[in-house]
Amino acid sequence: MTEQVGSLAFGGKKDTARADSSVEQSERTPCGQTELSSCNRSTAPSTNQLDRDTRKARKSIRESSMNRFKTSKFKNTTPKIAKKDGWINNVRAGSFSCQGNHIKASSKLVAFNTEQAGGGMLGLSSLKPGSDGQWTVTQISCHSDLVTDMDFSPFDESLLATCSGDETVKLWRLCDPELQPPSSPELTLRPGQGRLELVLFHPTSSGLLAVGATKVPLIWDAGRQDTPLAVLEQHGDQLHSLSWKPDGSLLASSCKDKMLRVFDPRAQLTPVQSAKSLQNNKDSRILWAKDDLLLTTGFDMMRSREARLWDSRKLSSSVGSASLGTSNGMLIPLFDEDTGLLVLAGKGDTAIDCFEVSASEPFFSQVSHCLTDTSTRGAAAVPKAALDVLSCEVMRVLQLTDGCIVPISYQVPRKNSNQEFHEDLYPDTVGTTPAMSAEEWWKGGNKQVEKVSLNPDKQHKTKAAPAKKKEPASGGSKEDPARGCSTSSSPLSTPSSSAAASRSPSSASGLSSSFLPSPSPGPSPSARPIQSMLGQTSKLRHIQGAVMHRTTHITNLRGLNLTTPGESNGFCVNRQRVAVPLAISGGQIAICERSQPGRLPDTALPTIQNSVNVVDLSWDPFDPHRLAVAGDDAKIRVWQVPEGGLKETLTEPEVLLQGHTEKIYSIEFHPLASGILASSSYDLTVRLWNLEAEEQVKLLTGHQDQIFCMAWSPDGKLLATVCKDGKVRIYEPRKSTAPVQEGTGPEGHRGARVVWVCEGKYLLVSGFDSRSERRLSLYSAGSLSSGAIAATNIDTSPSTLIPFYDPDTSVVILTAKGDTRVHIYEIAAEEPYFMECSSFNSPEPHKGLAFLPKSECNVRDVEIAVGLMLTKTAVEPVAFRVPRVKKEFFQDDLYTDTAVCWEPALTAASWLSGSNGQHKKISLKPTDMTPLSEAPKEAPVRKYLPSSVYLEEKTDEQKKDELLSAMVSKLGNMDDPLPQDSFEGVDEDEWAKYLAQIVVMGAQVVGRAFARALRQEFAASQAAAQARNSAGQHSAAASSITGMSLQEAQQILHISELTPEAIQKNYEHLFKVNDKSVGGSFYLQSKVVRAKERLDEELSIQTQDKQQSHQKTET
Repeated sequence: MTEQVGSLAFGGKKDTARADSSVEQSERTPCGQTELSSCNRSTAPSTNQLDRDTRKARKSIRESSMNRFKTSKFKNTTPKIAKKDGWINNVRAGSFSCQGNHIKASSKLVAFNTEQAGGGMLGLSSLKPGSDGQWTVTQISCHSDLVTDMDFSPFDESLLATCSGDETVKLWRLCDPELQPPSSPELTLRPGQGRLELVLFHPTSSGLLAVGATKVPLIWDAGRQDTPLAVLEQHGDQLHSLSWKPDGSLLASSCKDKMLRVFDPRAQLTPVQSAKSLQNNKDSRILWAKDDLLLTTGFDMMRSREARLWDSRKLSSSVGSASLGTSNGMLIPLFDEDTGLLVLAGKGDTAIDCFEVSASEPFFSQVSHCLTDTSTRGAAAVPKAALDVLSCEVMRVLQLTDGCIVPISYQVPRKNSNQEFHEDLYPDTVGTTPAMSAEEWWKGGNKQVEKVSLNPDKQHKTKAAPAKKKEPASGGSKEDPARGCSTSSSPLSTPSSSAAASRSPSSASGLSSSFLPSPSPGPSPSARPIQSMLGQTSKLRHIQGAVMHRTTHITNLRGLNLTTPGESNGFCVNRQRVAVPLAISGGQIAICERSQPGRLPDTALPTIQNSVNVVDLSWDPFDPHRLAVAGDDAKIRVWQVPEGGLKETLTEPEVLLQGHTEKIYSIEFHPLASGILASSSYDLTVRLWNLEAEEQVKLLTGHQDQIFCMAWSPDGKLLATVCKDGKVRIYEPRKSTAPVQEGTGPEGHRGARVVWVCEGKYLLVSGFDSRSERRLSLYSAGSLSSGAIAATNIDTSPSTLIPFYDPDTSVVILTAKGDTRVHIYEIAAEEPYFMECSSFNSPEPHKGLAFLPKSECNVRDVEIAVGLMLTKTAVEPVAFRVPRVKKEFFQDDLYTDTAVCWEPALTAASWLSGSNGQHKKISLKPTDMTPLSEAPKEAPVRKYLPSSVYLEEKTDEQKKDELLSAMVSKLGNMDDPLPQDSFEGVDEDEWAKYLAQIVVMGAQVVGRAFARALRQEFAASQAAAQARNSAGQHSAAASSITGMSLQEAQQILHISELTPEAIQKNYEHLFKVNDKSVGGSFYLQSKVVRAKERLDEELSIQTQDKQQSHQKTET
């Protein structure tokens, strides 16, 4: 194989000389004639033109000849396999089918696939041995399925991205392997594209990832977890590999459909260059080489492995290639842009080849051919910063084998090695500081990573300067340089969380500080399940969310306004209708009637024209026709929707309220008094309005910054606010314009929400901590100044969680705009305060979730909450149900008497005068349902029979009697409907679509199984029937033929009198109840069929006997 590639790379001198002589001969030939005998003198070009072309050809050949024999300083690069005491042992590498290289390395750590937990765990070790000269290998439980690929951030040696068959991408903050491994990721992305195969960090921007699903590449900004920046064009088959161009502008891909594609994700989602270039659909890899060249490895048409070089501007044909013989293993390419060295390691091979790649001929020049002791499972290149430059080490490869990791060092032989730095071998290389953020790149930035020198003298000088300015991180944590991980004096901090906390926001990390989570004062996510097992748990922990049937959806919504402020819920609902802002000039609002679900017409619908952009909107809880809308002109407009919905466009509001001096944040109706509305504004005030009098009645002050949210207490006496100045305040509007209580709120300033819980005794605040992780905090309404009494971290996402609280069950449901997950907690007034329940995941990111009154819940399905979810084009109802066994009873432990929140308890005037009130309560129990607490007590049923029943041997007769008894017991009342009669059918269109498949496949499966059951039953019954003698010679012969006696057949079909009608009726019923789909079996059905055949035969015999006796009588 070496000779073959060598002959390609180093052509002999004879070939070149032969080419030169050919050109000289062509110069000497008249009219430019060469050896081609078909030259036509009449059409030949001029001699001068031929002379010019000949000189150009000769010059090109000479340049090619010079390049071919041009001396390279890397031509003598020698691979040196480390001694066995330098290998990383105790490695259990598995053999998995995925597109990754199975091993990746940073300048400090090595991560690799292991065979443990089905490939869901990663092995982790350090690049250098410990103080004892040994390597520590540990495992990290990463995913619930195979880890298909991984990649270290080029800007953070401890940040690892992994993807898996469980459809997630996770980012891990790793520590030294001798310390406790991280128990949870720093970030989890859920693209929702199925199994993920590839993950790749961007070479110039922080926090930017390319993720490869089965057929779709995606571009993700890790700071925006909800949706990807771009979903590129779907490929025609399995995606094999992805590669960023070193300047970060383009992304290349190779695919099983033999296509090479080059994408410019910021310009278009379709490829800017594509061609069917590969010759074989087996595994391939793609890398960017020098300049605009692409490098691929794969197989040719003869299934020989090859490497090819392509011009990315013209993918129709390769510019150079090299063949590496025949083998089944995929070639893993590792390319160093600084030196042009290419290492090719084949999976399953015991040889590793090294080439030098150039942009001109010869494109591939073989440098070395290294034989290893064991076969290769994976390979990775060590970053340049970790190389031993004084030993002239220009590249280091880590070979992953079944039981160890073998370092292979590529060194250039030089004099005075180990003594001085050879600058000609080490040009300045890219540094570890990102050139820009993901957002800057996405907006068109093309900054490049600053290059650094590998000269040890210069490195020490550059590192010493910032070290003096470094300040210790907050929280008393300090960094241990020997371990590469932080330690903390707090006993609640795990090593992984302490590491995250110790990193300053300005650190050169692949993740920005805006979304890195911080350690929680509560238990870590991995400890929560243990805590829930040992402590109090919620009876609602198995709550299930489900999108209702599509017939209840309102679809074909067009032009939705998806940019409402974060303080707004985005849309609002009541029992009768839905109000959705539209992205149409004039601040238009669509009104959809809930009683008229289905597809909206494509034509324009009548709307409410608010005149200005909608900031927030809310339905009056006591008047389903009144809608209050806050605009960005600091005015509130109150609209009256006519009965039956909008028939024409509304342009004039019923009430116009003005008093704020700047744009309004949010509005909130009073929960008890009709006509009382609160509004918050950029003028840092909260104003109360009397809609009946159309005037402002109260002005609340005391805020120092933006007001995120406000909430009325359940009794309507108090108003709570949460503000950007980091304070939570409680007002008693009728007594004072200043807050009566004030306490410290969320640390983060990205947004917050507040809601009253536990009968108004506590405040639940949803916000962000100092590390921008979403956090729930619980405050005592009686002592805000003492701070939060409990808190729990949820996850990391830029959107504020919007809480909905159900006072009957004390359940809070939280989600945010753009999320797919809905979090559910039960809130308790005592420890543990937060009891996590099952979450609900929507099929796609939603734009909002609003809830209906409790009276809209279907108690027969044990629904405790019903909401409406707004998507890009539809409004979909979502029901949250609690699984219960005895659903026929009214679950009175879940459904306490609920407040009639849709009827006012006070008028605006009475509340302003100081009166208080409360809602009346009603029971949700239907009249025809019995409460669960009054259900009859059932005697405990023994779940399993005693062992003596199973150990006792039964005779054939006993077994037969049991079988007949079981069949007769199934007979029951033949007039009762069958179970399958109550099954819901499918649509006629769906039935027509799958009917052909059902007939063909069903006939094959059922027919074979039924025929087999008949043969088994016939063989078993015929022997039994031969031992019996029935009256009548013909009847006995029939019993012998059918293998079943008359008495036995009558018992099976439960027939006492032989009539065709009774036989047919019982046969049809028994055949249906013994169908396999309702718990029966083919064997029982075959018994029924044989019994009917026997009885039909008996009827035929009796008919013949009667005819014969009648003939004898006549004669």
